[in-house]
Amino acid sequence: MSETTANTAPAQPEADPKTAATTEPAAAPRADELSRGNRVGLAVAGIAVVVLLGAITRYLEVNVPKWAVDTPFAKIAKSVEFPIYAIILGLLGNALLWKLGLRERLSAGFRTEFFIKTGVVLLGASINLKILATAAGPAILQALLLITTVFGFTWWFGGVLGIDDRLRALLASAVSICGVSAAIAAAGAVQAKREQLAYAASMVVIFALPSIFLLPWLADVFGLSDAVAGAWIGGNIDTTAAVAAAGALAGEESLQIATIVKTTQNALIGLVAIALTAYFALRVDRTGTAARPSIGEFWARFPKFVLGFIAASVIGTLYVQYADKPKPVIATVNDLRTWFLIFAFVSIGLGFSAKGIREAGPRPIVVFGAATLVNLAVGLGLSVLLFHSFQP
Repeated sequence: MSETTANTAPAQPEADPKTAATTEPAAAPRADELSRGNRVGLAVAGIAVVVLLGAITRYLEVNVPKWAVDTPFAKIAKSVEFPIYAIILGLLGNALLWKLGLRERLSAGFRTEFFIKTGVVLLGASINLKILATAAGPAILQALLLITTVFGFTWWFGGVLGIDDRLRALLASAVSICGVSAAIAAAGAVQAKREQLAYAASMVVIFALPSIFLLPWLADVFGLSDAVAGAWIGGNIDTTAAVAAAGALAGEESLQIATIVKTTQNALIGLVAIALTAYFALRVDRTGTAARPSIGEFWARFPKFVLGFIAASVIGTLYVQYADKPKPVIATVNDLRTWFLIFAFVSIGLGFSAKGIREAGPRPIVVFGAATLVNLAVGLGLSVLLFHSFQP
């Protein structure tokens, strides 16, 4: 009797694991699906917040100049572009969501990288590579010299202050080329952390906004010609939208030159991304005994949206050249680009974290500020040298 009990007693526990094995997997997917559904729902809610604030941004951009007609603020209201409204609304939304305890839960919907990458690809459609290559010689020369000088200074000074290689690559790209777009391209190339990208984007916003008003004022104080003022503005302000705002304040001819200079810099994003990809793969992330990185590793690092940017530039150039009525289509693409950039700037405001800046300390701010001053000085010298006798 005792043997029977001894023999059957172990059999009972063996049956339980089998039963559990057949029932637990069936329950686990349901829990996973619920969790995934919650995450998707929160991300969609976050995107809805971005779209709502983006719609308010566009409404203000269109209507504030109308409301300010015949007031002392008419000129300023007409010149203020969507980045200012978008960032302010994003920051206000950020504060409100923190207060409501929703900021972190909805943050998955603040898709800054997706919005800005899509906007940059669409930006390529408005860049006529043929015009830049044949009619913008001074702009190309200025862009090459300015990017090389400012990037080199920022990289060197960041190294002197002991800043992480990835963060200084982002800061150097942002301040020398075109702000957030360049920082995102660099982030993909050097495999930077999300916090480092957010930090670089915050620096761009903090320094670009006052430049919208400061540079046109300084151009007037220095007595610069419209062409020189436009080249200085286009070569120094770190976002295309902010360049447009500052150029509008300086005058129509300045706006045209500023746009050419800035789009020339934008066109060099791909070259810088390729160079950073190679440098970090071969030097920074490679140990002494490691094998040389393969082509596949280069491809994994390379920011793919840069190829979309180049492809859009080529397609846009060919379309403008051969289409019967290209303007309506290009205008639609540009309007779509504006919407994505609005969403990007709103997301920057929503994702802004003073805590992240405090944790990084003052050194990156010192580097970015010093690089901005170098950019202003070198950019002014190049603008005077290359555009002093420019005739439109």
